[in-house]
Amino acid sequence: MTAAPPALAGPRSRDGDAHARIADGIRRGIIDGTRPPGSRILQEELAARYGASRVPVREAIRQLEYEGLLTVVPNAGAWVSTMTLAECEEIYRMRERLEPLLLSYSAPALSDDAIGALAALADRISDTGDDTGAFLDLDAAFHHASYAAAETTHLTDLVVRLWNVTAPYRRSYVASWSPEARRIAHEEHHLIVAALRDRDTEEAERVLGGHIRRTRRQLARTPEIFALSTDPR
Repeated sequence: MTAAPPALAGPRSRDGDAHARIADGIRRGIIDGTRPPGSRILQEELAARYGASRVPVREAIRQLEYEGLLTVVPNAGAWVSTMTLAECEEIYRMRERLEPLLLSYSAPALSDDAIGALAALADRISDTGDDTGAFLDLDAAFHHASYAAAETTHLTDLVVRLWNVTAPYRRSYVASWSPEARRIAHEEHHLIVAALRDRDTEEAERVLGGHIRRTRRQLARTPEIFALSTDPR
């Protein structure tokens, strides 16, 4: 993706938007794999890195705990949250139902130009080869762009959160893909675009649901990626 998925807003602090900037930096690190599950989050390091006081640092940590990205242990500190296979499967089952619904809100309002941009993204995804980082960035850009025209109160933010909390495990999973698995994912992106171009929202929802379902089933076959980190709790 050329830009990160939509960030979730948190409360303002006395340091202006410092807490949002810090939260966004940590969130991006978790999503791009530089802060792996189980890694420690040090308030002193964050305050020094961002030139901020402890107040916005604590607010950023509380925001990311609320989003499910950090686990805070009283009197011990904060860590990047870990996830079991069962927890990840539950989230994917939620995505399997919620994202087609979100797409149903968005699809009728997508312009021809927006659908053309999705087609271009699908082509770029097909050209990523075995570059896991490029695939994940463009894949996220594709799906979030397909939802961009939806006018929702809660659903869009919820879907973004579900994407973010599974990001480290999705990265490990995609890195293990065979060429055939990549080919299928590329074809599904193009099928979603074709359905949107035909203004066949039901077909787009059906393909998207199957796209997510296939990932969930394949994740269940790679339980070893959930043993890469230690739960601080």
